[in-house]
Amino acid sequence: MSQEPRFGRMIPAMVTPFDEDRELDLDKAQALATRLVDGGSDSLIVNGTTGESPTVFYPQKMDLFRAVVEAVGKRVPVIANVGDNCTADTVSFAREVAELGVDGFMCVVPYYNKPPQEGIYQHFRTIANAVELPVILYNIPGRCVVNMEAETTLRLARECGNVVAVKEASGRMEQVEAIVAGAPEGFSVYSGDDAATFDIMKRGGAGVISTIGNVAPARMKEIVDLCAAGDWQAAEAANERLMPLMKGLFETANPILVKEALKLAGFPVGGVRLPLVDATPEQSARLAGIMREVGVLEA
Repeated sequence: MSQEPRFGRMIPAMVTPFDEDRELDLDKAQALATRLVDGGSDSLIVNGTTGESPTVFYPQKMDLFRAVVEAVGKRVPVIANVGDNCTADTVSFAREVAELGVDGFMCVVPYYNKPPQEGIYQHFRTIANAVELPVILYNIPGRCVVNMEAETTLRLARECGNVVAVKEASGRMEQVEAIVAGAPEGFSVYSGDDAATFDIMKRGGAGVISTIGNVAPARMKEIVDLCAAGDWQAAEAANERLMPLMKGLFETANPILVKEALKLAGFPVGGVRLPLVDATPEQSARLAGIMREVGVLEA
């Protein structure tokens, strides 16, 4: 687990910019992708949870992936979130997306269906066997209802050569430890929660798929690089300095406040699509205070 991970260590889960009519703003998406790469991002996740994937339909996803690939070129890998709760739809969509020049896929545990562990295993194995690009598994039981257990993750890691990582947002540190301990060489465990990154990397994790990376990519990059270097004292200090914002961005449903934070930072990316709603004035004021406290906004 100590080797440099395939997709690096600090991977922002990009927000999806919208215009004033809540339509895709592809120019702003390209500008944001460039900004994140310039800020030190190792790779980009496009249209994940923070990218409002449930309300960006397939043709729009294709346009978004195409725009980001064009903007980034080959400076860093672009990872497309293609996961759905229908296995057949995910396979079909992933094959289409592969033609756009992306470098990998992220696929979430099937939500709403509440599959047993065997169903989760067969879902991901079917996807992995249908594509050639590397796949990152995404375990987030808070949104998907079911937890992908360590044994299922490890089974996939061992049996599917292109299943190369997991984004762990279960909050279960014993599960993270079990995956790290049993993972084959080259398989990476990423934190799916900025606030848990330091603790996960202390347990052998590779880095983070990050929300705060949209707002403060260089600051989050500093934390993961210090962890990777084994400078735990400096990493802990850097982590504590940024922790108020890591937590503050999740006062309400993600990505409401990360979009508001970008607006406050002078890089507006539009609002969110229903059923999410934009930040209230009170939420925005609290967020601005936190951003000043941690040094992301000028006092």
